[in-house]
Amino acid sequence: MQAPPCEVGLALANGNWKVVRAFVQQRGGRKLSRSTCLNDLHRLDFVLKRPKKRLRKADAERRTAFIAQYVHLQAEAERTGATIFFVDEAHFRADADLRGKWVLRGQPGLVDSTSPRWGEKASYYSAVCLETGELERMELASTSTAATSVTCLQQLRAHHPKPLIIIWDNGPAHRGDALRTYLATPDLHLQLVNLPAYSPDFNPDEAIWKWARAEVTANTCWGTKAKVQVEMSRFFDGLATRVDEVQSRCRSALQELAALPSTTTADLTLALV
Repeated sequence: MQAPPCEVGLALANGNWKVVRAFVQQRGGRKLSRSTCLNDLHRLDFVLKRPKKRLRKADAERRTAFIAQYVHLQAEAERTGATIFFVDEAHFRADADLRGKWVLRGQPGLVDSTSPRWGEKASYYSAVCLETGELERMELASTSTAATSVTCLQQLRAHHPKPLIIIWDNGPAHRGDALRTYLATPDLHLQLVNLPAYSPDFNPDEAIWKWARAEVTANTCWGTKAKVQVEMSRFFDGLATRVDEVQSRCRSALQELAALPSTTTADLTLALV
């Protein structure tokens, strides 16, 4: 159960109770029932979990180096009065984002959908500050580009007069001529920092998108982009009164690792990749 079924000669894709039955039948010649397999798994202290992707392209050394850089940025922000914002973009389709739901035994788990076209989606930038729980959002008319990233930074700069440290990934929209021109603005007092590649778990802003999908689009087909925008605005506006929850939900692996001793940090970073 700690390796893919194919490694022990089973032509099954998932590590579920059927794998146990196939393995016992192959090795012991007995065909167990579903309930017996499940009971054995529980007895052996196995639990059912929804797996998360382990990004094998992530560089453990760069992740460890970034943790040290982040600790330095925190100290710099405390010394200079700068504000650290983590920034990201996401899209929310007008169709339902299917999630598990409770239904009566024997009843189908159905969610109504009008099958809106793929282009019916609302797109956003958001920026979260863990120290204050503040959240900024900017609606996108279409896709994100270097120009829209500049607009997002200008909004942050206008709303927050203190020096800014912006941490985001190295996506195509986060680089380009428009950004280089904007960063050349005199007395901008804005520093851009790129996350290490393939490290979404280091970006606290990812939690905002997960939260929004759970409260806005989970098992709900809004049908049109306009309706999604209305519901997303209601969600974002409500976060202003949920500051403590924003801070607790958005605390990511980066903050957990940054608070650990350096040797432990390096070991855990390697394990997370």
